Amino acid sequence: MDITSPPPPKDDNQHHHPEEIILHDHNVHHTATEEEYNVFRDSAVRYLGYCNEVGESFRYQFPRFVAPSYVISFGYCIADAVTSGKKAYEFARDDTPKTAKADAVVSTVDTLLWQSLASVCLPGLAIHQIVKASRFAVSRSPMAVPVAISTWMPTFVGLGSIPLIIHPIDEFVDYLMENSFRKVKWNSYFG
Repeated sequence: MDITSPPPPKDDNQHHHPEEIILHDHNVHHTATEEEYNVFRDSAVRYLGYCNEVGESFRYQFPRFVAPSYVISFGYCIADAVTSGKKAYEFARDDTPKTAKADAVVSTVDTLLWQSLASVCLPGLAIHQIVKASRFAVSRSPMAVPVAISTWMPTFVGLGSIPLIIHPIDEFVDYLMENSFRKVKWNSYFG
């Protein structure tokens, strides 16, 4: 595909990255190429967004690591949001400075909302509840459970559930954002 030609229309059921919503036209990607490398989604840096889930899994063994794990995850969210806003600004600055600023703000807020919900808040809550329920189940077991198992099994259940919850949560947050924040034609408020 030629870089100057627009990308092919996207399937509406396909996952949309937050920076794709700037103009609220999912048939147009805001970057020059459809498959642009994004360090926050296409590299090992992506796993920083899951730090809080690991922290929640180890909450009962290492409680002092929970808060720092959230700091790392929110730092990842903020870095991705700022980068998304910068890309949106650079893409739209040839239109008008006002449009570029509006696109940058919308992209930054959208990415921050999406990442905060999909990478930190909802997964952290889910893992916390899974580990808590596992601890409860182990403590109420009718048979004697060795201390090592009762200590570590909830942690391993929490860690093992991380890959299982990611995609459903991402899809839920996509649905939520598509039917709320992304429905608003934000550029009309800035124009």
